[in-house]
Amino acid sequence: MTQTQKAIYAFSGDPITYGHIDIIKRAAKVFDALVVAIGTNPEKKYTFSIKERVEMATKSVGDLDNVKVVSFSGTLVDYAYENSISLVIKGIRDEQDFNYELALHQIGESQKLGIDTFFIPAKQNKTHISSSAVKALQQEHGMVHDYVTPFVKQKLEAKLSNQYFVGVTGEIAVGKTYVCEKFKEIGKKKRIEVHNIELDKLGHQILEDLKDPLYIEVRGKILSHFGKEVESRNGFIDRKKLGKIVFANPEDLNTLNDIMHEAILMRVRREVYNKQGLILLNAALFAESGILYLCNNNIVLVSAEKELQKQRLKERGFSSEQIERRLVSQFTTSEKSRILREQIKDNNYGKLWKVQSKTKENEQELQDIFDEIVNYFSI
Repeated sequence: MTQTQKAIYAFSGDPITYGHIDIIKRAAKVFDALVVAIGTNPEKKYTFSIKERVEMATKSVGDLDNVKVVSFSGTLVDYAYENSISLVIKGIRDEQDFNYELALHQIGESQKLGIDTFFIPAKQNKTHISSSAVKALQQEHGMVHDYVTPFVKQKLEAKLSNQYFVGVTGEIAVGKTYVCEKFKEIGKKKRIEVHNIELDKLGHQILEDLKDPLYIEVRGKILSHFGKEVESRNGFIDRKKLGKIVFANPEDLNTLNDIMHEAILMRVRREVYNKQGLILLNAALFAESGILYLCNNNIVLVSAEKELQKQRLKERGFSSEQIERRLVSQFTTSEKSRILREQIKDNNYGKLWKVQSKTKENEQELQDIFDEIVNYFSI
């Protein structure tokens, strides 16, 4: 069909999901102009205000030049008629949706305003997505990044869980934990709850402590790939022996990260369950491992002078050879920065803060960044 007219796509947007966005993008290719209308039903109890629902929809489809997001009240056909729109778009996920929307179409026709309906079937991989499913998942701290945009995910976390996620990343021994602990100190003074969740420590628990079947299976995969020489006792893993292998070979390090990936995410979900306030996710490999969705692309990048890094690693008992291996096994600060900025640009959302670790010398800088984060989230 060639682009010939104006259409309207209406829904409650509580919140907007990738299912809605897919329908909007497909309709925008067909029609000259598309009005995305966020409605209010007096019989419904909404999680988000009409202002919040419009904001989420606007940020989610704001890159489409021929799409305009508005709010409306009253019947959809009345709004469409008043705005000279003769066609209503409806997304259909299943037979139940079709029957419901067909009934609404017939009711609209009874008003004799000349408003027709254009049905668009949902893509098969999106038929399970709904606003109610997203909210139910978020209530239990499930993974909703495949359902909604980073901004909407952030709004859900704030509204339903009172959680605000920020990633803290950087090369090895740059002072990530120091920054997190300073943020906790500042938060305590301001009566803002701050949690520091170190993903490396979660990994250590999986390798050395946890006895649930999932983690036994993960350790089994590690032993199968890297050999019995990395075993410490009873199927647990000797981290030092494993480290000598993976930090000497980038492919082995990638393999280990792949094996650990899902288990780490499970531990993150367990750690954040029912925690409230500012949650810092402290991880060296945020940029490299594709987990920026955990913090909705909001991240603090910590850096330090190479000599300071080497000094800290030496104090941890690493040899000169081990230090060099560790340093070259990870992306540099500039490479991490590039990846983080690209991700923010691709998702059209996120914030990058940069700080150089100099212990006491940068306390004011950390204070300023903390204040920026608080203002950014409106905590």
